[in-house]
This record gives sequence, structure tokens and C-alpha cells, in this order.
Amino acid sequence: MTARLGKVAVLMGGPSAEREISLLSGNGVLAALRSKGVDAHAFDPKERELFDLKREGFARAFIALHGRFGEDGTVQGALEVMGIPYTGSGVMASALAMDKWRTKLVWLAAGIPTPRFAIAEPGTDWARVLDRLGLPVFVKPAHEGSTLGITKVRTAADLAPAIAFAATFDPLVIVEEFVEGQELTASVLGEVALPLVRIEAPGGNYDYRNKYFTDDTKYHCPAGVRPDVEAAIRRDALAAFRVLGCRGWGRADAMLRADGTYSFLEMNTSPGMTGHSLVPMAARAVGIDYPDLCLRILDGAALEGQA
Repeated sequence: MTARLGKVAVLMGGPSAEREISLLSGNGVLAALRSKGVDAHAFDPKERELFDLKREGFARAFIALHGRFGEDGTVQGALEVMGIPYTGSGVMASALAMDKWRTKLVWLAAGIPTPRFAIAEPGTDWARVLDRLGLPVFVKPAHEGSTLGITKVRTAADLAPAIAFAATFDPLVIVEEFVEGQELTASVLGEVALPLVRIEAPGGNYDYRNKYFTDDTKYHCPAGVRPDVEAAIRRDALAAFRVLGCRGWGRADAMLRADGTYSFLEMNTSPGMTGHSLVPMAARAVGIDYPDLCLRILDGAALEGQA
């Protein structure tokens, strides 16, 4: 059955700031695909020329890259040029979802709830912005993931240093209102929004370490959310996925307030596949184990217009 998939490259590592996590994801996917009989091979674009994929006869690619180059449409465009079908979203959707600012603009136009924000620009009247957004706020680089460069700012005096720190990751910086509530993720697989996962991080701080390198963070699936609210979040997560033009699989991060309202923070088009990752947890809740999840994602590999 898996012979029809041909020779498969699992793209992992890469040059982004999320290289470490990508290697964890990629090696997990590689082992899972091999356990299902797939002719899968590790391929690190930081160590090898990408066009070796074509020269070496790879039939399709599983993208386990995170962050820039792997999740922003760049590698997707190269694979399109080479005619090698790949997992996940296409060029436009990948680029759009990687840009938190433009994602928000599309979501707002489509009626998808997302926190209020401001873009950090020279001459901004931050006293006025903070009066509108309130404190605390989150300061984020617009094109990074895995919480890299993010600071929770509790006082006006801390805002400028947080913006400067975020700008070391990306010149485009977002200042976003803090939404207090339960942290949730809504995974999408094909045309289905999977059960929500609720994240309970130490001190409410779901940072890089608590995401990947500690067992102190608790994950709940079922999420314990009221059924009608969960249904609404899953419905809107699928709408948020579709309006960006995403395909294959992805994960929307959201916050649920005590009053039952919610806001979507961002869309991940190449989510983590590590031992602490959220899409595999949601898939397990509907009876899809990790190897079968990897196989399903790979089976959906396509070029633009073929999905």
C-alpha cells in the first residue's frame, strides 16, 4: 500500500530559529513513516542543497520544518518549481499564516475573532495604545513561532525594551491585548476540526521551555469546555483555516474567556510533531495514533491546484 507513495523526504532542521524543534518533529515523523513501511529519508535543507530532492528522485515531501523557510511559503515554492508534492498548505497560505499581522487582517475581514492589537512603528503614541488595549499586553515578532521573541508586558515602562527584543527576531512587531482565560488549540486534519486540547502551563506561562522541554505542562483532551462552546470554536477554527487558504492540516491557537467568548491568536501550517505536540494529542482522541496520523498527512501531499 505504501509503495505508491514512492521515495519520501522528511524535511527537518533547516536554518530557522526553530531548528531544534524541527529536528525533534522530523525524527518522530521519520520513525513513524518507516514503521508503516514508507521509504522515508531524512533531509535537512540547512545541510544539503534543496534541489537534491529532484536529482535524487524523491516523489513527495513531508514538511516537518518550522518557522521561516519551512513554514512561510519559501520551501513550498521551491517544491512547486520542482514538481514534488508536499504536505500542508501551499505557497500563499503558508506565507499568509506565518505573518501574524496579515492573518489578523484577513480574520477580522472574515469575522473571525482575534485580539485587538497595534503595530510597533516609530512615533506611535504608546500611552494612547495602552489606554485602548490595557495592560498587560503581549509583544510579538510577526513572523516567528514557538513563542520566540514574545514578552508579556505588565507596565508601560517595560514596553519599549520588549519591542526592542522582539525586533531582534523580526522588524515587524505586534503589540496585542492580553486575553485572560483558558488556552486552547484546535487542530485541523483535512476537512475536520479535531477535539480541542486545553493547555495548563506552570504559572500560565506556555513559553519555549514549557512547550517542549518539561513535563510540568498539563494537557487536557477532552478539554473540559462546554459542548456548545467547543463546537463553536471548532467550527470557527475550520473557517479560520479555510479563509487563509490552508489545506491538509494545521493548528489554530485560541483563548477562551470566562464569559464563553474566544479569540484566535494564530494559525500554524506546519505544527509540531514532538512528544509534547498538540495535533497528535487531538488525533489520539478520535482514535488516530501517531504513525497513522503521519501517514494521513503524507497521503494528502499535493501541489497547488491538486489538493
